[in-house]
Order: sequence, then C-alpha cells, then structure tokens
Amino acid sequence: MRRFDLAGLAALILLSLSIPQAAHAQVDFSGETIEWIVPFREGGGADIWARFNAPYLSNYLPGNPEIVIRNNPGGGSTKGANQFAANAKPDGLMIMGTSASTQFPFLLGDSRVRYDYAKWQVLMVYSPGGVVYISSKFGVQNAAGLSELNKEILTYGSQGTTSIDLVPLLGFELLGLNVRPIFGIRGRSAGLLAFERGEATIDFQTSATFLQYSIPLVEQGKAIPLFSLGSLNENGELIRDPQFPDLPHFGEVYEMLHGGPPTGLAWESWFAFYTAAFGAQKLLVIPKDTPRNIIQTYQKALEEMQRDPDYIAKKPSALGAYDQVTGDTAERLYRLATDIPDGPKQWIKDWLRRKYGLNL
Repeated sequence: MRRFDLAGLAALILLSLSIPQAAHAQVDFSGETIEWIVPFREGGGADIWARFNAPYLSNYLPGNPEIVIRNNPGGGSTKGANQFAANAKPDGLMIMGTSASTQFPFLLGDSRVRYDYAKWQVLMVYSPGGVVYISSKFGVQNAAGLSELNKEILTYGSQGTTSIDLVPLLGFELLGLNVRPIFGIRGRSAGLLAFERGEATIDFQTSATFLQYSIPLVEQGKAIPLFSLGSLNENGELIRDPQFPDLPHFGEVYEMLHGGPPTGLAWESWFAFYTAAFGAQKLLVIPKDTPRNIIQTYQKALEEMQRDPDYIAKKPSALGAYDQVTGDTAERLYRLATDIPDGPKQWIKDWLRRKYGLNL
C-alpha cells in the first residue's frame, strides 16, 4: 500500500511539473495567417494604427506570420466586434483593434452589442488624442473666435451618438456652440470627407487621421485647428496634448469662453467618457481564454517591435508622440476604459434621450 501511495505521489509530481512546461511551450506561427480585425472603414484612426503596426508585429512574432487587416465596418463598429466575439478562437490567429466607438455602446448598454470586454484579454493600448477644426469660411483664426459664432449653425458629420462622437458632440454643447450633427456618416474618415466636400463645417479627428489627412487641409487654408481634446497627466488631470502643444485643450477653451473652469455634472460626465475614450482609445485584444504562452508571445513581440529603429523613426509621423503600452499598464488602462461610474453613465443616457431621442 505504501509503495502504491509513493508511486501515485511520484506520478502527481511529474504531472504538476509537466503543466507549466506545456503552458510555456514555444509558440511558432510559421506558415500561419493572422487576421487583425478593424471594425471600421479604411482610412480611419483604427485602420491607420493597425496598418502601421501589423508589418512590424509580423517581424517579431515567431515564424513571421502574415498579418492581414480585415475591415469589417457597420453599426458604429458593433458589427465587426460582434463577429469577432462570435468567431475568434483561442489560438492567436485572430486579434482585433477596438476604439472608443466600440467601448461606448458596450458601456451604455446599446442593444446592438453582443460582445463583452470581460471576455477579452488586452495585448496593447494606444492612447492618442484628437483635434477639432473648423472651416476657414467663417474667418475664425483660433478658439477665441468661437465666441463670435454663437448665432451660426455648424454642421458635423457624425457616425452616431454612442460612438466616439459622443465626446465632441457633448463638448460642443458645453462650449455653447450650435452644432447640428449629420447622422449616417460611416466612420470618422467619412466625416473628414464630408468636411472636404463642404457638407460639414466643423470636424474632429483622432491624431493619426488628423496628422495624415487633415493637416493637408490646414496647409491649403481650408481648415483652422481650434483645440485638442487634451491629454491626461499621471494624476489624471487634463493637460495639453503633447502632439499639439500649441493648441489649447478643451478645458482651456471652456474657461476662455465662459470665464471660469468647467464644473458640474455635465462636465464630470464629459470628463468620465473622455477619460474612457482617450485614456485608452485603441485596444488590441484577443480572446480571454487564449493560452498564456500565446498571450506572452504577443506581448513580447509588441514590446520588441517598439524598440525597432525603423519603427521608432517612422512612428511619430504615422501615429504621433503617444506611447503604446503592454503588460500591467495596459491592464490598468483597459479597466479604466471599460468601467465608468454610474452617475456619469446615467447622466449621459438622460442627455442622449433628451437631446437625440435615444433610449438605451
């Protein structure tokens, strides 16, 4: 009997030793194709982000797999996110890049949502900013000139009130601007096109799109940058965007137009959703039940690619001066982006119902 117990104990020890070895087995993607799902149209911030990072990530993943960008727009990004949630397997061969337009419908209980952020594992977080600009036809030269436009009706091409557009739309209202959204725009890149055509007279773009596609409009004299939404310092305070240090941030413009700093539940609600959207705007995710060794392989490759000299040289012009983080920092930002206090969340729901007749 004692010999049986010892034999059984030895077997258990061998089994326990084999488990971590399997968990840390070498990952090799040789000959594989990885799909990077972008639930938006081509040309937007999430698409630019994915297309810039994908070739470098391929170089640093074991086996150098081909990474193919799959644009799957619709429903303000809920269509592509729903399909990723339903189809992605825990084998590392499908990843997705989300944006605030994916997070907000989830946070607000949008009936189109069939995905759950708790079932995803974050691999990398990118936290860019964004810029609001206006048509030069109004003769406004900077944000101070907005006080002269209180009688003007401005038009804004919007992809929907529960998308990332929630932040600029509420921001416009807090500033006292009379902005009429043109709904049905399919993505911020389409909003840019509406601005170029003169259908929209005020626009907002995240940093990557602004740097690549809006700057030429500024250089041609067609667009006047007004302000950035800002950035967050280590204390969670709103500061100027490091990519656009010459532009005032939203809080500065509010104080400029109203004569005092922003206060009240409307401001607190705006700031809560701004923090969720821009504290962790772009999230690279994979199914939560993906084996740990695959997750760690991705994280290692993502860290190594960012030390690549060519990557370092080209990133500022493509994505701006923003860090992309992995590991514990990414996890903290991931939680920040997917958890908003009940008070601001309810205020936003009431505002959407009152302002746009949207019941969530």
